[in-house]
Amino acid sequence: MPASRHVGSVAKHRLLAQETQVRRLVIAVVGPSDISEGDSLFEHAVVVGRAVAQHGAILSCGGLGGVMAAAARGARQFSSQADVVGFLPGSDANEADENVSIPIPTEMGEMRNWLVVRSAHGVISIGGSWGTLSEVALAVRHGLPVVSINGWAVSTYDGISPPGVHEESNPANAVSLLCALVARSAAE
Repeated sequence: MPASRHVGSVAKHRLLAQETQVRRLVIAVVGPSDISEGDSLFEHAVVVGRAVAQHGAILSCGGLGGVMAAAARGARQFSSQADVVGFLPGSDANEADENVSIPIPTEMGEMRNWLVVRSAHGVISIGGSWGTLSEVALAVRHGLPVVSINGWAVSTYDGISPPGVHEESNPANAVSLLCALVARSAAE
């Protein structure tokens, strides 16, 4: 076999291997950091985290308290082996919630919100804070599907909701909806 034909054959096999490589779904869970156990948003986030792990997805978050800690707790309650990535605002990995299995110190402050969103295939937004709003905006800007639970009502100046933002009140259903939206957008 001529060398040039062999090289082409190897390249085709590598390309096929890359195309068929199974990559795990990454779901970003965003929401306020100032909620605590007993708050309905905290409980919703625990259910969302559990559902993310049940779907075999990696959970991406800001790595600290509130919704982030609750979602991480839910994922790790489902499986102690669940992958929970926390993009931390500072330089100390020890600042991460105890249920974050992969703490990533960024030294970026709130700019880490971009990393949380861009690491994911889709976003679950729970509740609302200014940081949460910025994450929803980044997701919409980059064409990622967003499912919002009791969150910001996002619309244009003329009251039109942007494409890609969906409301769902049931936390487990929110994760299923997001998975379906990600699958649909991947097929397009």
